Amino acid sequence: MSHITGLDHVQLAMPAGGEARARAFYVGVLGMAELPKPAHLAVNGGCWFTSGDAHIHLGVEHGFAPARKAHPALLVHDLPAYAERLESAGVSFAPGKPLDGYVRGDISDPFGNRIELMQRL
Repeated sequence: MSHITGLDHVQLAMPAGGEARARAFYVGVLGMAELPKPAHLAVNGGCWFTSGDAHIHLGVEHGFAPARKAHPALLVHDLPAYAERLESAGVSFAPGKPLDGYVRGDISDPFGNRIELMQRL
């Protein structure tokens, strides 16, 4: 029996001072909502976002390098329509390789972190 009951959040790194760019992308483009960080964590910078059951935390990392392989995979209802919306907002969408039961593709956040988008078929 597994003792793991779910996934609370995924943390991605960003450079110092990137909060406005993160908000513009995660809220303005992806349509997520920002969650307030607890005060004792907010002093470190970064932002938290949510949509449905997906929670993404962006934390400031000194010597930042984007995650190009490791990534969150976000579920969407209508991937072709969502990808079209992203493209119209200037976000490049690359269709993914086939995976049984899904259609999928990749985007990058404004810091170069990979984000996979998936639609269950």
